[in-house]
Amino acid sequence: MAELEHDTTTHVSEKKVAKVKELAGLMKSKTVMVISIKSLPSAQFQDIKKKLRGRAKVQVVKKSLINFALDHSGVKELHGLVQYVDDSSAMLFSDEDAFVISGILAREKSPAKAKAGQIAPFDIEVKAGPTDLIPGPDISALSAVGLMPKVENGKIAVLKDKVIARAGVVLTEALASIMAKLNIIPFEVGIDPVAAFDGDEKKVYADIKIDVEAMVAGLEYDYSRAFAFAVDLEIMNEQTLDMILCRAGVHEGVVSRIISGEPEPPLEPVASEASSSDEETKAGEPKQESAAGLASLFG
Repeated sequence: MAELEHDTTTHVSEKKVAKVKELAGLMKSKTVMVISIKSLPSAQFQDIKKKLRGRAKVQVVKKSLINFALDHSGVKELHGLVQYVDDSSAMLFSDEDAFVISGILAREKSPAKAKAGQIAPFDIEVKAGPTDLIPGPDISALSAVGLMPKVENGKIAVLKDKVIARAGVVLTEALASIMAKLNIIPFEVGIDPVAAFDGDEKKVYADIKIDVEAMVAGLEYDYSRAFAFAVDLEIMNEQTLDMILCRAGVHEGVVSRIISGEPEPPLEPVASEASSSDEETKAGEPKQESAAGLASLFG
């Protein structure tokens, strides 16, 4: 840091030198994360910072100062974060794991209307049906983005489903306006984790965004398959015991009915007494044979 003082005091203000020193000190944290605050409203940014209080600290400074602090932190591996810093970046520092912080940030998202110049995150489709728009200039506006409008019951209706923007397309002012009119809100805003340095592992990790809903859905799917597999193999634990005992009870009932010749209960309502009698007679014959076969096994 002495080199920092010598090189910068004659070129930049003492305030900037102090900020770089502060950043360099914070970079000794377990987690040093580059975050994006692009298009994030100030009020929401302040709200997220409050929720992170006690767990993480966020610093918003110019790109040049961030890069200078990364290069003069005394930790050479931190230089790997430089490539992820841009003009909409801020820095987050925490003594918690980067993926824990990323999970917190993923939950602090809010719906946001589309703006011209943004990139569609997925195919944006308008479904056929009524709208709350009244006849007038909006008919032409809907037609301009490829929709088929028609006046029905004093309101504008859309006659046919239509994808008005494919994923990856840059949204125009006309598209953004129509989405707002139809209350289509395709975006979420919040703090996005870009890359993080783990001070314990001395490694930089990218792609650290966490989709909580997708992860939970994946875990639920994996659990259901593992549970069925464990029950089938009769692996006993707190989760499978009840199901294994229940299945054993069902099997015991089937074996008992075969041995005694008792008919199985009907699987569906019987249409008439005649058909019921015929079905019982036909169903009873193989059961007697099965009972005889089991009797020979048990002597």
